[in-house]
This record gives sequence, structure tokens and C-alpha cells, in this order.
Amino acid sequence: MPTTVEDVTAKAEMLEIEPKSGVDLKPTVVDHKDNEAEPKIELNGDGSVEKKGEENKKNKAKVDEVPVPDEVETKTGISFPGKLDDGKLLKAVGLRKKSMLGMGIKIYAFGIYADNEKLRELETTEVGKAPSKPTKEMYLMVVDSNVGMMVQLVIVYSGLTMNMVRKNFDEGLGAAIKKLTGGKNEELTKKIMGEASDEIKLTPGSTIEISRLPGYTLQTKGKEIVNFHQLIKKYEPSNIYIMENAVMGDIVSTVESELLCRAYIYMYLGEDPFDKEAKEKFGTSLFSLF
Repeated sequence: MPTTVEDVTAKAEMLEIEPKSGVDLKPTVVDHKDNEAEPKIELNGDGSVEKKGEENKKNKAKVDEVPVPDEVETKTGISFPGKLDDGKLLKAVGLRKKSMLGMGIKIYAFGIYADNEKLRELETTEVGKAPSKPTKEMYLMVVDSNVGMMVQLVIVYSGLTMNMVRKNFDEGLGAAIKKLTGGKNEELTKKIMGEASDEIKLTPGSTIEISRLPGYTLQTKGKEIVNFHQLIKKYEPSNIYIMENAVMGDIVSTVESELLCRAYIYMYLGEDPFDKEAKEKFGTSLFSLF
């Protein structure tokens, strides 16, 4: 289309020219930002503005929100959630068996959970490049660390009492402490089940959660474990003493001890673990962190 007089006049009005020199008195300012790709702006269905440059962040958030499937311990059929409410991910499932009268008795199924990001930070920082297979050093790195972990135990054996559970942990922790330090610490091993009554019977399906918390603190919880604390009350004026039981809640014990935390995780990831397949699966999960 040919240029009209009106076009020329309109362009001339945009310039202020010095009569003698003919120099534009309003030089054009070059905006270097024009060379940069501006985020594409689109309207959402609700009329709000969305920048396409933020799409990657939203996609990542969607990936993080993808539900993690549950996993079944095949020998017992017990299912463990793939992700806990606090964000810890299931790394392995296994079975604790005990030899009684020459038979392998199923005591409890377990699921090992860990803070995935802290675990990733630990492994990538300390190991760097992924080895060809899980090494003893990788497992010990997890054992010795302060990474948040939780082992959920689901009782399988129908005749289990708290006294049996206590003896089981005393033996396992005692052996782990001996491996780690070369000595014994019976007083420490007895703290994991606190003051829970030995007479408590744990029915199949009962759950115990033992967590390694920040600060090398080992905490034991059990919804089905009723932790009784005996209180003696004196009633006046008859001076009659009555023994009463008071329910203390779900927390069975909280013990701050680096050695106890290390020994507990060592029972599952050490040289003689409760379930070798579970340990190997945990080791395999470490590769995904690289």
C-alpha cells in the first residue's frame, strides 16, 4: 500500500527536529530488554494471568504431588503406605523371624521409611558418583547419620507379649552395640520399650513405630501399647493407700542417644540384618538418589 500524506505527517509529528542541524531532539531510547524473551502471558479459565515461564515450577509441584503406591510384604500380605504424612518415603519392607523349637516363627512385618531429600544430600555429598552396587560404607553412612528415619512394625505372631518384644530388642540391640563398639550396654538396650508393662499382649495387626528423630533421639510409639504408670494415692483421713493405673498415651519412650540410634538402624542395615532382602532393597533405593 503506497504511503499517504497523512502517514508522513503523523510520523513527522513524532519527531522534534532542530531547524539548522536537522538533528532529532528526542533520540530513540533502545530498550535492551526487548532482546530477552518475555514470558508468554495467558489467561486461565478463571480470568487470572499465568506466565508460561512459571510452568516448569508448577509441573515439578505436580510431580511431587503424585501419590506413592503402597507396598505389600509378600510373606504376610501386610500393606505399608508408600508415603507418610510427614513426607518420609517407604524404602523397603521385610519380615522379622525368630527361631523357636527349630521353626522359623513370623514375629512382625516391617517397613523402613526415610527422609528422601536428606538421604539424597547425604549420599551425593559423601559418595559423589554412584558405585556399581551398594557398598558396606553406604549402609554404614546411613546408620551413622542423623537422617530422619522410621521403622513401622506390624505384629504377625498371635501369642506375642510385651515381654517377648522387649527380649527381642534386647538381643538385637545388644548384638548391634557389640558390633559397633565391641562392648555391651544392657542399660541402654532396655530403654527402647520404656516402662511398658511386660504383661501387655499384642494382637496381630498391632503397630509399633520407632523413629530416629533429629538430635539422635529414638522415639517409640504404639497405639495398642498401653503404657501404665503406677501411682500411689493416699486417702485421708483413713490413711488407705490405693494403687491405680494411669494411661500415659501413645509415646512409650523417648531416648536421646547417638549409640542407640545407630544400633537400632544397624539391626536392619548392618552386617547381619533381620531381613537380608529388605536391606538389599533399601540399598537399591539409594541408587535412585544419584
